[in-house]
Amino acid sequence: MGKLEALLHKASYLRKAHFPLEIYFDYPFHTLTISVTGSYCALKCAHCGGYYLRSMKPIWEARAHLSSASSLLISGGCDPSGRVPVTAHLEEIKSIAPGRRLNWHVGFISEREALAIAPYVDVISFDFVGDDETIREVYAFNRTVDDYLNTYRMLKRYFKVIPHITIGLRGGKVGHEHKALRLLLEEGVRGLVFIVFTPTPGTAYADKPPPPVETVAELLAEARILFPQTPIALGCMRPHGDYRKRLDPLAVRAGVNRIVSPAVEALREAREMGLAVKRTEECCVFDL
Repeated sequence: MGKLEALLHKASYLRKAHFPLEIYFDYPFHTLTISVTGSYCALKCAHCGGYYLRSMKPIWEARAHLSSASSLLISGGCDPSGRVPVTAHLEEIKSIAPGRRLNWHVGFISEREALAIAPYVDVISFDFVGDDETIREVYAFNRTVDDYLNTYRMLKRYFKVIPHITIGLRGGKVGHEHKALRLLLEEGVRGLVFIVFTPTPGTAYADKPPPPVETVAELLAEARILFPQTPIALGCMRPHGDYRKRLDPLAVRAGVNRIVSPAVEALREAREMGLAVKRTEECCVFDL
């Protein structure tokens, strides 16, 4: 038995030992993604370059798109310090929040800002990086792992916080992820979301390949083994096409609890493993 098969076998056993025989497939049609900065981001990070902000609704246009939204993802571009200006349009967010669950992507906000948004927060999504060199290369700002840890600790005092780890963040290279997992094991987590580096047009990493599918599957299995009782999701940001067809069934075997917009191969794998498939139509973090 090779390394991957051994990890998948152990991870699958632990999942079945600690969770019901079910898996959630999330199709977030009813979560409206909103940017408080429109398409602007000061950082222009190597893996994103502001590209993904273009698919979000600017906060000043959000009200026109609320008809089918039972929840909101509040995000936006960062300032040069890695902070999303979450209070800049807080009055507008307050006005559209009632009756909806809110997931916030906040970056390195201050405690004062955290307290300002607290009444309107159901969950915080917090990107976590475990290696200083990766931070410098990808984000090109003066932050360290300690900054991530300190912000995470502060946010945990007030909110349900779900760390997000990007596998292959450094242009498809894997390295920071193992350190991130061990740091979070020490800190404690309520849930984990993994996303996968995807080459994106117009970015510094546009020509870099995503990490090998088998490497991603190994990391997912290792996470399940390290966190046997923690809900784990494979999030929406990962390559499409053949990559997803190969990865998603391996993620099922690796013991994840949720997959966002899975390939049909994941459904087949789940059924073969005897897992009941449950569908939701909101962002995966709300129910982690």
